[in-house]
Amino acid sequence: MGNSKSGWYADPSVVRLTANNPLHNNPFKTRHDMQQAMADLFAPIRPHYSTGGARLQLNTSAAIYDIAAAELEGFSRPLWGIVPLVAGGGEFADFDIYLNGLTAGTDPQNREYWGALKGTDQRMVEMAAIGFALLMIPEKIYAPLSLVAQNNLADWLRLINQYPTPDNNWRFFRILVNLGLQNVGQVFSSSHLTDDFAALDRFYTSDGWYTDGMVNQMDYYIPFAMHFYGLLLSKLAVNSFPFEAEKYRDRARLFAQDFQYFFGADGAAVPYGRSMTYRFAQSAFWSAAAFADVEAMPWGDMKGHLLRNFRWWGEQPIAERDGVLSIGYAYPNLIMSEQYNAPGSPYWALKSFAALAVPEDHAFWQAEESVAQDLPAKPVGTQPVGFLARRAKGEVVLLNGGQTGKFHRHNAAKYGKFAYSSEFTFSVSSDNAPCEEMGRHAFDSTMAMSFDGKAWQARALVETSGIEQDLVYGLWQPKDGIKIETWQSFGEDGWHFRVHKIDTDVEFDMIETGFAIDRTDEQILSLVKRVKIADGSVCLYMPFGMSAIMDMDGDRTADAIQAWPNTNLRFPRTAIPQLSAKVGMGKSLYVTAIFAMPDENMLLSKPALPESINNLISQFK
Repeated sequence: MGNSKSGWYADPSVVRLTANNPLHNNPFKTRHDMQQAMADLFAPIRPHYSTGGARLQLNTSAAIYDIAAAELEGFSRPLWGIVPLVAGGGEFADFDIYLNGLTAGTDPQNREYWGALKGTDQRMVEMAAIGFALLMIPEKIYAPLSLVAQNNLADWLRLINQYPTPDNNWRFFRILVNLGLQNVGQVFSSSHLTDDFAALDRFYTSDGWYTDGMVNQMDYYIPFAMHFYGLLLSKLAVNSFPFEAEKYRDRARLFAQDFQYFFGADGAAVPYGRSMTYRFAQSAFWSAAAFADVEAMPWGDMKGHLLRNFRWWGEQPIAERDGVLSIGYAYPNLIMSEQYNAPGSPYWALKSFAALAVPEDHAFWQAEESVAQDLPAKPVGTQPVGFLARRAKGEVVLLNGGQTGKFHRHNAAKYGKFAYSSEFTFSVSSDNAPCEEMGRHAFDSTMAMSFDGKAWQARALVETSGIEQDLVYGLWQPKDGIKIETWQSFGEDGWHFRVHKIDTDVEFDMIETGFAIDRTDEQILSLVKRVKIADGSVCLYMPFGMSAIMDMDGDRTADAIQAWPNTNLRFPRTAIPQLSAKVGMGKSLYVTAIFAMPDENMLLSKPALPESINNLISQFK
């Protein structure tokens, strides 16, 4: 929905950039199509391996870790796709690169040596793919090495046992490494295996959901890390750890019932949280379920989620001119990146090729791809973090209570917005400089407050959140003496609603916004001619669709904001509907209606409040 009609995709220059995407024009219907996609993704990076093969050198952008670790990352991450391709009988003609690279990268005397660990280290992350390879295809990637190279590799991998890992999904990396060492007859640590499996179990909450460590944080690391590795191990470690393997399988079956809500009918998934540059890793869960022979949903449903997601990504300009995946989301964009995104980081997306390890006659590949159906609104996730989700008319919307995570760039944008959409995606601020120009802040689907109209603080670090009687709840206290409670619910015909109860000791300026909408082809028709503003409401009409926000009391000032370029994850130029007000001391109540729909330009009238919102309002009056 919306892709082909957007001016962004109609722009000839963007069509050319989309053609650079190695996935472009792949129909993603069959296992052979997936095998071809893996080959097409590898071909552009093939010329960029170092002479010894141990380093993948793509460009000069930096991450928080050293260059050797970043270039190891580039070497290691393609293995997430190469290994299942080969394990499933597919062709890969460049094993010489990896045999040479493993030899050079683990030899302390070689100039391409990856380096020793000095504590918690990015190298731990990249060891996991090598451990996976030792488990899956030792005859291809280990047996051909010389005895010296085999021992150097084992010695280097065992460094992961000398230092503590972060107490989160990194525990899986040490498991994969030690199981890989065990599989090739090398010394490994059984005590670390026992300890890591126990630690991971502490992160499980309920209903198939984990947190990524002992923190109140849920995002795509649950499907493409916690469940992904768990599903791999449910097959690869079933003999050694049968109890854990069965738990991982059972939890995946539960999780799938919620996770299906994250994917629209066109295959687009809802961008939410950190690490969005991993792109089609969004669908790695479905691929890993096929790998593990876990029919978490009917095979045709899972196949549909995986292949539609690949097809959607095949139509986005996600690659540089030479076909190398860029850092960004739907286009190259360093503004939205994390501090740990190096040039090779996007290739974690290749985890979604895990299903290539199962043969053509597997039930997953034999199943007919199911058509995505609309899904009624329901709570997904678990306390204390949860969402209300709805899939309708091709779009998915998550209503978000908010999370407390604070260690990632643009935390407010990635975890604190009221709503997240598969079609409209979220925006990040270009900078935080005090300024009356609201476009630079690109606040969408959120609330922000200011004492001077220049320095703005967006909703973030939500202290309490959850689901109360089918209403998403979040408590935000931006300053001492200011308490902002918000409840959200879906209504009819594409609307959703917010109720804000504010108790403050000081006056402040407040803005509230709807979804950002594509204005890339604005040169065709000026923005002002596409905006309808009435008392307390604004609706933006664009070729992509429409986005509106409405103050149900009609008291706030409505406006349309032209966001600064490259702030939205999907569209380089957007506009945002906005309401503003001066909030006085004491208690006040604001009720807001939000509407956004791709491919629609209908006239809107004031919607009826759902019963849950009316009941809530009556409690406060």
